Amino acid sequence: MSDKDNKGSMTVAEAGRKGGETVRNERGREFYETIGRKGGATVKAERGRSFYEEIGRKGGETVKAERGAKFYEEIGKKGGDRVKATRGPNFYEEIGRKGGQKVKKLIEEGKRAARAAMAAQEGAAGAPPQEGAAPSPPPSSGEPAGPGQNE
Repeated sequence: MSDKDNKGSMTVAEAGRKGGETVRNERGREFYETIGRKGGATVKAERGRSFYEEIGRKGGETVKAERGAKFYEEIGKKGGDRVKATRGPNFYEEIGRKGGQKVKKLIEEGKRAARAAMAAQEGAAGAPPQEGAAPSPPPSSGEPAGPGQNE
């Protein structure tokens, strides 16, 4: 390529940046938010939620390797301070209470499911009755009851 052909040319990165700025100025930031959401929904439909979990984990590992675990402590504190400033300290009390109620509900559901599973297992296995339970009557053979047996 001669100097004449190369005059005024730009790199692909420069052209992309210039084009992006033009679109932003013409259509606004919301345009990018909208197409980003649409693209994300399409990727989720094609690849599933696990794809985002995997790339998020990889990205987190990279950031941790580059900046250290302390970085996450710092940004977590900044985020928490920002939420406290915008929503107030009562917000944390409210979400803490909701979280506690949810945990309590999940524990109760887990206990009920465990009891049901145990009962189903005992019924299917013909397990002996539990301590304190009344004995089950013997099967009827059609013969009269002998001495000491229920009549």
